[in-house]
Amino acid sequence: MKDYRQRIMDKLLAKKLMSKGAVLIEGPKWCGKTTTAEEIAASKLMLSRSDVKENFKSLLEIDSDQALAGNPPMLIDEWQTVPKLWDAVRYTIDHRREMGQFILTGSAVPDTNAEKERIHSGTGRFAWLTMRPMTLFESGESNGKVSLSELFNTPEKILAKNDLTLKDISFLICRGGWPMSIGLPEDIALEQAFDYYEAVTKEDITKVDGVKRTSERVQRLMRAYARHQGTQVSIATIKDDLKNNDTTTLDDNTINSYLEALRKIFVIEDMPAWNPNLRSKTAIRTSDTRYFVDPSIATAALGLGPNDLVNDLNTMGFFFETLCVRDLRVFAESLNGKVYHYRDKRGLECDAVIHLRNGEYGLVEIKIGGETLINEGAETLNKLEKQIDITRMKAPAFKMILIAVGQYAYRRKEDGIYVVPIGTLKD
Repeated sequence: MKDYRQRIMDKLLAKKLMSKGAVLIEGPKWCGKTTTAEEIAASKLMLSRSDVKENFKSLLEIDSDQALAGNPPMLIDEWQTVPKLWDAVRYTIDHRREMGQFILTGSAVPDTNAEKERIHSGTGRFAWLTMRPMTLFESGESNGKVSLSELFNTPEKILAKNDLTLKDISFLICRGGWPMSIGLPEDIALEQAFDYYEAVTKEDITKVDGVKRTSERVQRLMRAYARHQGTQVSIATIKDDLKNNDTTTLDDNTINSYLEALRKIFVIEDMPAWNPNLRSKTAIRTSDTRYFVDPSIATAALGLGPNDLVNDLNTMGFFFETLCVRDLRVFAESLNGKVYHYRDKRGLECDAVIHLRNGEYGLVEIKIGGETLINEGAETLNKLEKQIDITRMKAPAFKMILIAVGQYAYRRKEDGIYVVPIGTLKD
């Protein structure tokens, strides 16, 4: 497992440490931030321990140089629990004038405006790295025979064999990419996602900003959110879902505050809209697409297991999309890119657009598999490509249909679209 994760996250962290005085690694609890940082750090300070935190706070007030005197790069875990730490690290970086001094890790973003302003003051000194649960390539389930980076070179043909079955994919959706679940017996591995869901709804949701929230209300909201994975539903629609499925509901302001708390602890990570130059004046929908950071959170919220998904392929398709989005986000970040969603007022929709910093981009449709769904995905990709004004921006580097099941990865002769099983993909 370590070798796979090093292939992506360690490479990114090492690169960022070479260019900035400190790197801030953010992401959900249990995704492996601290473990990854420990592989590179020469010293560490674990503020998740209350005794260590109190001693450090006292020392920081008395002698900040001594408090931050660990060998670089010095790992400081759960840094956001000590408000004065950010300014002290920033001052130390300015004073030493050297790269790669600190690695800060945390499972929540700062809450107050003052803390947020301090973070903005780190420009030029800090680099940010978002860490998510593991991709199938990092956990060893994908054989990595198809490289996303190589697709941007538009190879004439690809060929890779896929070993994952529908049953495998349903299990991987429900297990999620939590490092502690990798390699465990299946029934034990599946429990990790339920444990994470319980921790979020009973403890983490209140810890993030000190606001007491009833766990039952959080659970109802997360169930509603899970039912709308991969859509651009409004708060009003989520509210209606709550009304239809529970005896009590929440008002708009409460729903918004709960969702913001879930964002702060990286439980949900919505996808922004892509806004290309089009040949026509078609209006583009700008609403974010709703996603949890890992598909297992959604299945845990709804109490679903692998067999439930296999028996309801329509539902499985939504959660498979979340799994693919998780992996594509990790791969895109390793290529200096981001993942977006496209939808216009005419209903034309593309599940994912991978847009790199250099302006290159790829269009991706996500399907369970089968000839009918693959052809539907191809029709969508071809329609969207025709709408893009390539006199004002680049043509897509590639079009890809990302599937759950299928024997091989290949390129279609008729339109050049790549059909790639998720079990063959890497960065």
